[in-house]
Amino acid sequence: MKIWVDADACPAVIKEILFRAAERAKVMVIFVANQPVSHPRSNYIRSIQVGRGFDVADNEIVRQSLEGDLVITSDIPLAADVLKNNVNVMTPRGERFTTNNIAARLTMRDFMDTLRGSGEHSKGPAPLSGADRRAFGNELDGFIVRFKRAKT
Repeated sequence: MKIWVDADACPAVIKEILFRAAERAKVMVIFVANQPVSHPRSNYIRSIQVGRGFDVADNEIVRQSLEGDLVITSDIPLAADVLKNNVNVMTPRGERFTTNNIAARLTMRDFMDTLRGSGEHSKGPAPLSGADRRAFGNELDGFIVRFKRAKT
């Protein structure tokens, strides 16, 4: 199992949680971005810098992630694409995207895009709170524990 991170939009505090989890659990965490991602030297952390362009990093994650892997992203279309390949998906707020909730999330995203296109202004997501960081850490730890149990 590998953890793939849509790193261009991943908050720094979430990256720090992932750095610690990689070392503690000895799980490979791969940050994919259009620009260099600085990270600690580790056998369990690496980054892939892809070319600039629309969805280039997303396409690389879809191409390389495998069934049972985990993708960290807030990008709903990316989540939908990897879910088709039985890849697990979690947001930086600890929310899981599943085959049961992704269609509704895509519909809401498209609706909000339509509103913004018609001139409506939205605030965007709230900043990550302490509760969001704890939810992410708890969900990540739970996922890793479930994976390691299934492996033994």
